[in-house]
Amino acid sequence: MEVTSQPKAFAPSEFQTGLFECCDDCGICICGYFCLSCLGCSIAKDMGECCLCGLGMPMRSVYRTKYNIKGSMCKDCMISNCCLPCATCQLKRDINMRKQQGIF
Repeated sequence: MEVTSQPKAFAPSEFQTGLFECCDDCGICICGYFCLSCLGCSIAKDMGECCLCGLGMPMRSVYRTKYNIKGSMCKDCMISNCCLPCATCQLKRDINMRKQQGIF
């Protein structure tokens, strides 16, 4: 028997919201705009990491790998360096959505 595709659970997925869909959750958007470090600490707490690790490329890459989300470390680095608030808000929205779906 030849395997020609991966089971759906292992197929690469996407983030559940876009990078610039900040208005999907105004609370996260406001927190990201006025207190980005607080939002980063919230993400780190959700992921069981040190508060200082919540922002930037490393956390995004770890999360993407854990949930098999399409992308690369290079793309994570570019997104985090060019638009850290948007990347952080996207990550927190995705975490909250996965919590609601019971898959976090």
